[in-house]
Amino acid sequence: MSEDRDVFGGVDTHRDTHVAAVVDTAGRVLASSPFPADATDYEQLGGWLQSHGNLARVGIQGTGSYGAGLTRHLMSISVEVVEVNRPNRQLRRRYGKTDTTDAEAAARAALSGQASGVPKSGNGPVEAIRMLSVARRSAIKARTQAVNQIHALVVTAPDQVKHHLSGLSPKARVKTCAGFRPGTANTTIRYAKAALRSLARRYQTLTAEIEELTTQINRLCAQANPALLATPGIGPDIAAALLIAAGDNPERMATEASFAALCGVSPVQASLYTCLCFLGSADSGSILRPVGLYKTYRTAMTKRTSPPAIRL
Repeated sequence: MSEDRDVFGGVDTHRDTHVAAVVDTAGRVLASSPFPADATDYEQLGGWLQSHGNLARVGIQGTGSYGAGLTRHLMSISVEVVEVNRPNRQLRRRYGKTDTTDAEAAARAALSGQASGVPKSGNGPVEAIRMLSVARRSAIKARTQAVNQIHALVVTAPDQVKHHLSGLSPKARVKTCAGFRPGTANTTIRYAKAALRSLARRYQTLTAEIEELTTQINRLCAQANPALLATPGIGPDIAAALLIAAGDNPERMATEASFAALCGVSPVQASLYTCLCFLGSADSGSILRPVGLYKTYRTAMTKRTSPPAIRL
């Protein structure tokens, strides 16, 4: 072993076990080993990588999933980490698919510079926004399902129940159903009221949960980037989407083009003389809306002004 030589690491991450490999500057495999995927063994894995020489860079597969914890640990001890996509399918077909092979491929990708993307740090308010947004989206989906089920039950409910709910708005219908008293009679009216009351109270509980999560997300967005919320056309929901796309370390994107590519709105080279650019086309809404850019663009066009520069 030589402590003076530069080495590059690669890690194939999984739920229970991470497989690490080390290569030298010529791409020769020096060693490989599996490690348990838990916080107590991240330090051991990092030390094992550094024991083979001067650890220049580590390529990790799945930095946003199973490798998130390991990525945070290595970045905390000042190890340069790059995000590695899945191995080339042709190489997999030629040499087979094993965890060790994938780890070696990740190390060589870090060595060659093919893997150069800096992963999200995931240790600040933006990561908190992402987690709260996941919970909020599922709550909104469940609330929508509940109100749709109320509507479906009202259509087939006994006339005595349907009479009280016909013509009401969805919110008024939920409020009425939440106050039902099914009684004790063994009739379909009783069970229709019981089912509608259950769904209505579920809707109300989910509404309160959504409001609480929205308040927390708004507060974190203001904490992470107050200027973003002041941009015309950007509210808390869009600000959260943009911040999540950039991550807690937006400096990992060196240019605006990097962020455009990350959001899927950069021009695509179709041929030598042709580029495909969807900005402003008929399909721009479906492409830009998920990251909040479309609404910003539309607001600027409505006011006949240039789209504002978004600083993350």
